[in-house]
Amino acid sequence: MNKKLKLGLALFIIGLLGVFTMLTVTIPLENFPKEVLDKISPQTLKFLVLLNPTILLLIAVVVGTVLYDKVGLTVPTISSILKIEDAKKKFMSQIKFGVLFGLVAGILTTIIGLIFKSSIPQELIEVGNKIKVTTLARFAYGGLTEEILMRFGFMTLVVWIIFKLSKKLNNSTYWIGIILASVLFAIGHFPVIFNAVQNPTISLLTYILVGNSIAGLFFGWLYWKKGLEAAFIGHIFAHVAMISGEQIF
Repeated sequence: MNKKLKLGLALFIIGLLGVFTMLTVTIPLENFPKEVLDKISPQTLKFLVLLNPTILLLIAVVVGTVLYDKVGLTVPTISSILKIEDAKKKFMSQIKFGVLFGLVAGILTTIIGLIFKSSIPQELIEVGNKIKVTTLARFAYGGLTEEILMRFGFMTLVVWIIFKLSKKLNNSTYWIGIILASVLFAIGHFPVIFNAVQNPTISLLTYILVGNSIAGLFFGWLYWKKGLEAAFIGHIFAHVAMISGEQIF
């Protein structure tokens, strides 16, 4: 129990550092009621916006820490550093596969964006221009916090539930967890789309679904086969590829 507490605390701190990088993101304030803006400063609002992901992070860490080893998932490098257990997977292997799969995921996501470029309405482009997401936030919140939320928390939970129901821990069990975590992350973008676009087209929703879930399949595989740290690395390098693609195209 003490070992799991150490791991959970470490992952919560890592994820929380990612959450705090969202303070570097420019958030448009026009959607907030004037009464709120008169009473609360923009900086205070930014801190309040961090409350929801912090609560979700805490839940994901608790769920993941309790269940991850029950279904054969690993956090090998961090566990080794904390002297919880010997690393079952080599860190160099995590780096190699994380960088490779991350770059492939980022390139595919960029290509999907180019294919669906004509489906993106002007109002959504304007929203994107107002929200300035820094490279730091993309690497730290995206690469670390989102992986703890979606892979360590949600994917682990789904795999464990399927394992308990089927009494089997095979490839299908893991792939269902990988796919559901990826699709849920994509669907989580729908409220923003419906808020920004009056009548979103099927093509636009397809782009949001496919574009935001494809990379998660790679990150889920990395978590399953190479450990959570490989998913961190993969997600970060997916952003490296996407940022490079934005500069080129």
